[in-house]
Amino acid sequence: TQTTMDKYLKIEKLGEGTYGIVYKAQNKQTGEIVALKRIRLDNDDEGIPCTAIREISLLRDLHHPNIVRLLDILHSEKKLTLVFEYLETDLKKWLDGRDGPADADDILLIKSFTKQLLEGVAHCHKHMILHRDLKPQNLLLHVRKGELKIADFGLARSFGAPVRAYSHEVVTLWYRSPDVLLGSTHYSTSIDMWSVGCIMGEMLLNRPLFPGANVSNQLVKIQKQLGSINPDSFPGVTGFEQWRDPEQKTILFPQNHPPVNWSKLFPQLDPAGIDLISKLLKYDPDARISAEAALEHDFFKK
Repeated sequence: TQTTMDKYLKIEKLGEGTYGIVYKAQNKQTGEIVALKRIRLDNDDEGIPCTAIREISLLRDLHHPNIVRLLDILHSEKKLTLVFEYLETDLKKWLDGRDGPADADDILLIKSFTKQLLEGVAHCHKHMILHRDLKPQNLLLHVRKGELKIADFGLARSFGAPVRAYSHEVVTLWYRSPDVLLGSTHYSTSIDMWSVGCIMGEMLLNRPLFPGANVSNQLVKIQKQLGSINPDSFPGVTGFEQWRDPEQKTILFPQNHPPVNWSKLFPQLDPAGIDLISKLLKYDPDARISAEAALEHDFFKK
């Protein structure tokens, strides 16, 4: 295969992502602007696991308007570079540039972004691919066209969900579902749906919905909104390893949080919007709405 240097001219470093360093670059032959993602491989001596290559090759066939296209894969013994289409900004930067919670005028745009996010997620789930790390930084925007595209789809599966980001930034827990926080390893599509709910809420509030400092604090923040975690509110929770302390004596959660109505938090949402976010943010993963069903929701009818 061609090396990166032969084919692409680096323009600037865009940042350090979850899996490695990202550069803006140009295809020397076509002039096309692309994003190069240099994947760091922790087990340096072994080169690239062939399973990772196989899985990433699957992503090349995921053609969807709301998923960032993987254009090319370049690999040598030690290095893997993924070449993606380039978009000018991401949802986190876009939110940082806004002031205060969304008003009635913003609802249409938020509705459009949420729907595009669901379209991309539904497409991947149909192909049995999970994202596992959905967050505003991974949602790229073409602001003028009002387009949203999901980046890094399926990378968590190929490389394992990372424990920390490239630099000292710890990978955020804010979008992680309660079942995963409690130690569930039976991932299914429902973990991405919880993240979609958190992202929808963040677009409305203009701040993260559940900005926990660590796992237990994350669970406390969630319970202050959804009510205490117990076998009634969260069927099956007693099966998770973190449910009781190691001596199996005490339940780890205070049982005094009543659920708070979502309409208190989101006065700008109509009843359909409240219904959708409450169906995305359910404790029980089996009760969470699917991407497919969410796209049919009344919230998107008007």
